[in-house]
Amino acid sequence: MKFQFTLLAFLTVSMIGLFAQDLPPNPDPNQCYVRCVTPEVYRTEEVRIQTAPAYTRLEVVPAQYETVTERVLVKEGYTRYEFVPATFRTETVSYEAEEPTTKVSLTQATFSDDTERVLIQPEVNRWEYTEYAGCESDDPGDCQVLCYRSYDAQYRSVPVRRLANAATSSTTSAGGRSDSYTKEVVATPAQVREITIEPVYETITRRVQTQPETVREVQVEATYTTITREVLESEGGLESWEEIDCELVNYNALPINYELGSANLTSGSRQIIDDNLLQLLRERPNIRIEIASHTDSRGGAASNQNLSERRAQSVVSYLVSKGINRSRLVARGYGESRLKNRCADGVSCTEAEHAVNRRTEFRVLNVGE
Repeated sequence: MKFQFTLLAFLTVSMIGLFAQDLPPNPDPNQCYVRCVTPEVYRTEEVRIQTAPAYTRLEVVPAQYETVTERVLVKEGYTRYEFVPATFRTETVSYEAEEPTTKVSLTQATFSDDTERVLIQPEVNRWEYTEYAGCESDDPGDCQVLCYRSYDAQYRSVPVRRLANAATSSTTSAGGRSDSYTKEVVATPAQVREITIEPVYETITRRVQTQPETVREVQVEATYTTITREVLESEGGLESWEEIDCELVNYNALPINYELGSANLTSGSRQIIDDNLLQLLRERPNIRIEIASHTDSRGGAASNQNLSERRAQSVVSYLVSKGINRSRLVARGYGESRLKNRCADGVSCTEAEHAVNRRTEFRVLNVGE
């Protein structure tokens, strides 16, 4: 066990050392790098291939027929039983639709307006000092006169309401209503009648074979088609480090739209690819790009997976038509397996929420991805 642990540690240190020796030389701070492989160079050529060989096709010469007529029984005679329903007459039945009830009448209390005189300050008698006029002394105490004064009581009239008549109640009998309904009673009971039905005949036509089918031989010529294929002119494989915008190693939105259930690119979508991807691939001839397509959760998982793969492949095929080497492009469809919100199967979501999951993205790949 100790030997295995030591060996594992040695291999780990060795791998770290090897990887460290293969890092980009003179890297710039805060920059990202991807390991790229020089792509193979291909040329295109046209090849004529046989798509179907010459062969002998066998055809059936149809049989010949003539038409004959004959009278046939199409319905046997039988006895039919006819049900005669009962008849009814209408009777009227009276009933008490609403029972009488006791109604209560109320007479509310009444009031009269009045006033009430309230003492707000009582009568007061008290001694008070006052100065008299014409006092010539400089001492104030010599000029004071003690007087005994009387002050009358003060009153205030307050408006009040007096009960004139108390509230009363009385009861009377009210309501009560009679009505009627109709019902159907049997006037004549139901019965069954026996009816004899005669058999029915028709004239039919039949096709009678006068000559059986035969076989004849037809010679079919071989067919050919011309296809365009790529032929390797020079091998790639030389590895190098490419400085790349750090955002490009993550998934970036490619804002193209497809028609419902379709993988065909519109003219507007092709222009978006030109602006976002084609220029990047031409400026960086050594990088590889992943095209990732996703769907929302509506529909079957298998059909969504297939649709996403076809949409991703449409972008790759368009870039190849613009001269980009197919080996630099990876098409991957993820269907509904990487939803960006809660809108999985069985969850009610708005159209805008589903639209978040319908997307196509791209990112720059490292060697081996």
